[in-house]
Amino acid sequence: MRNVRVGIWGFGAMGSGMAKMLLKKTGIEIVAVCDRNEKRLGKSIYEVLDIERGERPEVTINSNPDEVFSEECADVVLIATDSFTKGAFDKIKLVLEKKINVISTAEEMAFPKAQEPELAKKLDKIAKENGVSVLGTGINPGFVLDLLILALTGTCEEVDYIKAARVNDLSPFGKAVMIEQGVGVTKEVFDNGVENESIAGHVGFPESINMITEGIGWNLEKVEQTREPIMSSVYRKSEYAEVEAGNVAGCRQCGYGYVNGEMKIEMEHPQQILPHLEGQSTGDYVSIKGTPNIDLQITPEIPGGIGTIAMCVNSIPHVINAKPGLKTMLDIPVPRAMMGDVRELVQLGECEYGC
Repeated sequence: MRNVRVGIWGFGAMGSGMAKMLLKKTGIEIVAVCDRNEKRLGKSIYEVLDIERGERPEVTINSNPDEVFSEECADVVLIATDSFTKGAFDKIKLVLEKKINVISTAEEMAFPKAQEPELAKKLDKIAKENGVSVLGTGINPGFVLDLLILALTGTCEEVDYIKAARVNDLSPFGKAVMIEQGVGVTKEVFDNGVENESIAGHVGFPESINMITEGIGWNLEKVEQTREPIMSSVYRKSEYAEVEAGNVAGCRQCGYGYVNGEMKIEMEHPQQILPHLEGQSTGDYVSIKGTPNIDLQITPEIPGGIGTIAMCVNSIPHVINAKPGLKTMLDIPVPRAMMGDVRELVQLGECEYGC
């Protein structure tokens, strides 16, 4: 039985983290890595990761995706490069047309038809034409503020209102996320960035809210969002960002979903680097008003970096096994930790769900 073959596109914080996790698993191997960072080009992934290669085949980092990803060279490619569907589209299309499954960390890809319905249709068509699947997932969106909530509603007779919050440390994420969140800039730059959309804040509330409402059968009318800066009164420095006292340490974003003229979903997501430096504790919180009422608290929060890495890697068997097309977390089995031989979870060359 051959190993499950995995490619990675983007070898920054998330991509390299996925590689480290994959190298600890049985029955799975990394076969190709694409990354454009000049400091990593031409190097062995084992050198970059500072891990002994042992008897594993050599994998050299290359910036040309057409050279890296030949047709059917891998069973799945993990793409960790973008937050938006538009930005990720061409990369996903290229890999799908090589007849390779895709898992993307792009937040909008968690439920792309929420904001990019035409691109979602195109990706679904391309995937089906090539007999493969594509999924967007991560810690959030992908789990905490959507899939976890949906799982909890499975114990409810009725659901009247959903309120949820994720208060987390932003530090594990790479430079692209820091820029999206406005980490390190002045309040004036942050406010201007929100106005001109160069600072996106949290990407994913429309996706999470659409996933929840579709999942439980509510007719969503609109989603509203607010963004405001989290100012730091102390100096903070993490691996991917530096914040002077008086500048922005993160973004507090809220999202609201309306059904039949009423606000039915309320979400809050204040995220900043090193929140403990100002006494801010973290956690994930879900409150469902219905029959019965449910209140869940996870403190501290599920770590964002590890959580995103694990959600993507642990989704590999389900994406490979899935019927071809564009998938969301509503469409595949709930990912779980893979502690045994990954090959036992995967139907290579056939499909479990009715291909």
